[in-house]
Amino acid sequence: MNRLFLSLLRQIAIHPGAWQDSRVGLSLRVPLVATLAMATAMTTMMAGRATAAAHQAKAPAKSSWGHTGDGSVEIYTLTNVHGVEARITTYGATLVSLKAPDRAGHFKNIVLGFDALEPYLGATAYYGATVGRYANRIAKARFTLDGKTYQLAANDGPNSLHGGRRGFDKRIWQAEPLPVSQGNGVRLTYVSAAGDEGFPGEVTAHAVYRLDDNDDLEIEFGATTTAATPLNLANHAYFNLTGDPSVPVLDHVLTINADRFTPVDATLIPTGELRAVAGTPFDFRTAHAVGARIGEPDEQLQLGHGYDHNWALNKAGAGITLAAVVTEPKSGRSLEVRTTQAGRAVLHR
Repeated sequence: MNRLFLSLLRQIAIHPGAWQDSRVGLSLRVPLVATLAMATAMTTMMAGRATAAAHQAKAPAKSSWGHTGDGSVEIYTLTNVHGVEARITTYGATLVSLKAPDRAGHFKNIVLGFDALEPYLGATAYYGATVGRYANRIAKARFTLDGKTYQLAANDGPNSLHGGRRGFDKRIWQAEPLPVSQGNGVRLTYVSAAGDEGFPGEVTAHAVYRLDDNDDLEIEFGATTTAATPLNLANHAYFNLTGDPSVPVLDHVLTINADRFTPVDATLIPTGELRAVAGTPFDFRTAHAVGARIGEPDEQLQLGHGYDHNWALNKAGAGITLAAVVTEPKSGRSLEVRTTQAGRAVLHR
């Protein structure tokens, strides 16, 4: 079965300017799998063994997390034998937090999010959410399919972004723990009615989160539809490996397994060109600090107010491919992203 790309690498790399976003992801009737490998340095692992030994793997824990006008919201906590912890809420199938140790074995949350439901209700930055029906932008908020043109909400200048004004990130998903035979995880489901935000066909979408004892967090997306429709699911977690959201990520050291990237126009729509990264600030084939070249006088950096682009991954054949590695030198935390899709890694402002 074909599988497509989800990048969990959503570092905020801001060259002083405004926020916006760029994503690519899932296509019709095709599940998507991505694995986040959190590997601290060997010294970290050894220093943290005493701490890890105090933790025991547990089945997903469920608790109430508030209410919206659509109903009750729950939050699930996944924990592995090393004490790594992922929290997922049914509001937006959102990754709320991911706690990981530094080289001294001290645990901190390395994704941006909130401690309570209420701030998510008014948030516009899609913190940790599952975005859809269509992650990324649809130019001029319309598309033509099978000879019919569909008009969508223009919620990002002239374009439609992340599914419209009320996408999957603002819906309550139904959740159930995975059977033990399927791993330590939770499966979330949302049914989007035909015509939802202007899209054709009813869509039943699934997001499965698994956390294993190798400190891998896996997110798998799948969907079925009753009619042909654009479909492009993605996770929108922002990582800060310092564990301190007040510290910029510009000193994070990044490698991306890509020889090419996709230039964008003034509204951040890809132009269709696949441009070589060689000789540009987009060349992360060898490790560079995120902020090392972000201020260079490059047209694409200016259009994106920094990095808000897609990288076309180097991929040969099927199976899991390394997409990117990012390391935070002071803490020793390292994030490795692997994917089954031949698509793109995204470094987001």
